Amino acid sequence: MTKEHQKWFQSWFNTHYYHILYKNRDIKEAELFISNLTYYLNLVPEKDHILDLACGQGRHSKYLNSLGYKVTGIDLSEKSIKNANKYSSESLNFEVHDMRNVYQNKYEVVLNLFTSFGYFEDDNDNLKVVETIKASLNPNGIGVIDFMNSPKVIKNLIAKNTYVGNEITFNLNRDYSNGFVNKHIEVLDQKKIFKYKERVRAYTFEDFRLMLSNAGLDLIDCFGSYNLEPYKKEDSDRLILIFINND
Repeated sequence: MTKEHQKWFQSWFNTHYYHILYKNRDIKEAELFISNLTYYLNLVPEKDHILDLACGQGRHSKYLNSLGYKVTGIDLSEKSIKNANKYSSESLNFEVHDMRNVYQNKYEVVLNLFTSFGYFEDDNDNLKVVETIKASLNPNGIGVIDFMNSPKVIKNLIAKNTYVGNEITFNLNRDYSNGFVNKHIEVLDQKKIFKYKERVRAYTFEDFRLMLSNAGLDLIDCFGSYNLEPYKKEDSDRLILIFINND
């Protein structure tokens, strides 16, 4: 596939600039969330096999594995999976895979974390991700989607800002249009300019509740922070949905 015909997520997530821009992500916050989540779900390290859907370079997968869980991470980005595979073992493995396509194995838990949902222009493609989660869960298996809280994000959208990392300048422009939160990214690397974007469908709690119900998944809880505080539409930083496959 030529660069001209690539979708934004195929080009942007597979460039090293993506990892430079987000290199300061809060690892401790991610680890706290995983610790809180595994405790809340009462998971058993020796028993529960976890699928990390859209795992990136595997930061959540690696921490889960350090807690004793067997973990499989899948992601569309070949470069991210190549990096993640440096840490693979008998109980931790990674694979390049499009999350719209059903994966071949079954799991006790499927995680889709850090707003790794809503990337696709066609709503049917986003629904396919929910169907992948459903198909990947054992009976009574648990799914988790950790998404941005769209109402708060839209209300507090920062139109423009600049970030400098590794002597590279990132000019960021954001807007909300046609149901999507858009981030336009201009990269200034020495004398070269590159342009990328991020585009995420601004799904709401009600949107997710309907999608999960239509897929045959039962919503059992919803949180608004990585400390698992109750979800509040106007105030919460996150929309964290917990659901079960009752088949």
